[in-house]
Amino acid sequence: MSSQTKSYKVSGMTCASCAISLETFLSPLEGVKKVAVNYPNQSVYLEFDPDIISRVRLQKKTKEIGYELLVGNTNEVNKQFDNKKEERLKTLGNKLIFSAIFSIPVFVISMFYKGKIPYENWVLLGLSTPVLFYSGAEFFKIAWKKLLLLSVSMDTLVALSTGVAFLFSLFNTIYPEYFLSKGMTPHIYYESAVVIITLILFGRYMEEKAKSKTSSAIRKLMGLTPKKITAIRNGKEISIPYNDIAQGELIILKPGDKVPVDGKVKKGESFINESMISGEPVPVFKKKGDEVFAGTINQKGSLRIFAKKVGNETLLSQIIFSVEKAQASKPKIQYLVDKIASIFVPFVIITALFSASMWYCFGPEPTLTYALLILITVLIIACPCALGLATPTALMVGIGKGAEQGILIKDAQVLETAYKIDALIIDKTGTITEGNPKVTDEFWLTTNYNKELLAIERQSEHPIAEAITRHLKETNIEQLTTSSFESITGQGAIAVINGISYVIGNESLMSSQNMEFSEDVLSKAKKLTAEAKTLVYFGVKSKIEGVFAVSDQIKSTAKEAIHKIQQQGIEVHMLTGDNHQTAKVIAQQAGITNYHANMLPADKGNFIIELQKKGKVVAMAGDGINDAHALAQADIGIAMGNGTDIAMETAGITLMHSDLRQINKAIVLSKATVKTIKQNLFWAFIYNLIAIPIAAGVLFPFFGFLLSPMIAGAAMALSSISVLTNSLRLRSVNYQ
Repeated sequence: MSSQTKSYKVSGMTCASCAISLETFLSPLEGVKKVAVNYPNQSVYLEFDPDIISRVRLQKKTKEIGYELLVGNTNEVNKQFDNKKEERLKTLGNKLIFSAIFSIPVFVISMFYKGKIPYENWVLLGLSTPVLFYSGAEFFKIAWKKLLLLSVSMDTLVALSTGVAFLFSLFNTIYPEYFLSKGMTPHIYYESAVVIITLILFGRYMEEKAKSKTSSAIRKLMGLTPKKITAIRNGKEISIPYNDIAQGELIILKPGDKVPVDGKVKKGESFINESMISGEPVPVFKKKGDEVFAGTINQKGSLRIFAKKVGNETLLSQIIFSVEKAQASKPKIQYLVDKIASIFVPFVIITALFSASMWYCFGPEPTLTYALLILITVLIIACPCALGLATPTALMVGIGKGAEQGILIKDAQVLETAYKIDALIIDKTGTITEGNPKVTDEFWLTTNYNKELLAIERQSEHPIAEAITRHLKETNIEQLTTSSFESITGQGAIAVINGISYVIGNESLMSSQNMEFSEDVLSKAKKLTAEAKTLVYFGVKSKIEGVFAVSDQIKSTAKEAIHKIQQQGIEVHMLTGDNHQTAKVIAQQAGITNYHANMLPADKGNFIIELQKKGKVVAMAGDGINDAHALAQADIGIAMGNGTDIAMETAGITLMHSDLRQINKAIVLSKATVKTIKQNLFWAFIYNLIAIPIAAGVLFPFFGFLLSPMIAGAAMALSSISVLTNSLRLRSVNYQ
């Protein structure tokens, strides 16, 4: 079975319970493997089998429940979505103004001039009808669609409460004699119906504006894509839309242009601002043969670049997709919230009917009036939106803030777990050190085997092998080819050239291959080890013929970063495949007391398992293929952005800046996000826990207090806005 993973924009969702409805509706469909709907971001993350269910069918099924799945070219979809969002905000604004114009006189007449205006009830009916059937129309339309699908949402509560208030008032306006004949006053509640609609429209208008701020990180990333490109076709310079760029295209970058693709410089020299990738404010000099990345900005010079990756294949597009996917994912706590929210609306309707019936049977006269008032108030004040918004809004802002800081978080569960970390494992090369080792010493017993050494090392991706390759290439020696090559992960390599077997690697590999150490080699190795250098031995047949010493500088920010991490009560361990002396010196320079040398990839994984058995929540930071096992074993893997693809694929967090201070930022961000989620959920639950009983009239027997439906409407709108506002505070997290 083939599988596609896509993130689509969805229009038409008006409240948090809409997201739950859509998710519940799409999940059981044959061919759909995973669904995650993000209400604040108005998107759905889908994993499905296109051979079983097509994109068109998914679009049709989404439309059945009243929403629209936007498909097509990414830029066109984003433009279409932005247009719909602007249109939605404008429509809400117009309906809000229209509703306020008609509602204010209804409220003033009902509150201050009751019984003083001729044909008062008919005047109020005339003013209220446009509010319900124009400004409030969407509540009734959506509630009806939900009813046909045996589903309910926040719109159901609004439609029921305002509809009941309006119909009861309409009955008493047309036929007041019914209640008068029973000795009762025919009350009307037009003001409750129209003011509730106005307040909820105001709440939704403010919510829409706040939601646009929660997705600002994605918009900033998307804004790094230029609209027009200057390309060379048939020897002529032409301006083409961004979507028309083809792989292999030759593109001209003028000063100030945004780089539209991942490519290679063919001609010219310039400085490129790569801060969105590296985090470094200093522009990077680019010349022929150098790589450039989409979203970066050309400075003063002009360049001609060859397009290697375009559209969704670029690093920028992958970052955007990674952030969108993470924002659509859910932590464990959200599944519980979704379950509660899915039964919340039916629970509220039952509670409202039960409370109203109690008031009708046992309440004071006029019992019907009180029962109706309680019914409307309970339906209005209950707010599943605050519950539904509590987690996704905090995650959106938190993950988006991380992306702005160069911290790419794979999913919500990673963010929820990161603050629990109490042990951090750090690889040495490329993580604590610069990852740019250089050969400092070269020693041969008798014969120089540089040609054979180069032939072997150029096949390895290890940073030390690359350092030796760079060192040997500077001598312009003849290049040989190997007839066989075997990489021994974490130790070195064995190769055959012209029928002769060669071994290159660390002391452990030499011992396992029974290689002979001469006195001269041992003496030289002892001296170089004392200088805290990494040693690479070269053996021919059964004897070691040479030794190379490689040194790598510690990153300037490593000591500060590790100190901050330790201040949070996290124990730090450095694990390295290097020798003990080198590990000791690097650990001392970085301020690490726990370090282990001569560690194979499997040893690192086993070390993490032992810590986990002790109840530790372990994070692992690394950058190489040899770290992939440990990154996968850890509770959270942290890959350095300058590392290998497999390390970044295995890890839960990728640090685009390869700066250890980013680990501390990720932990601080996790703590702040989880704290915000808990605050949001606490206030959402407390609000409903307190508000619903008060709306049901529990205070009336003791204090004679009943909540007005209008105050209930204001409280409901305020609860959602407060959750959004609290989440937006994450944009100003202090990382110190």
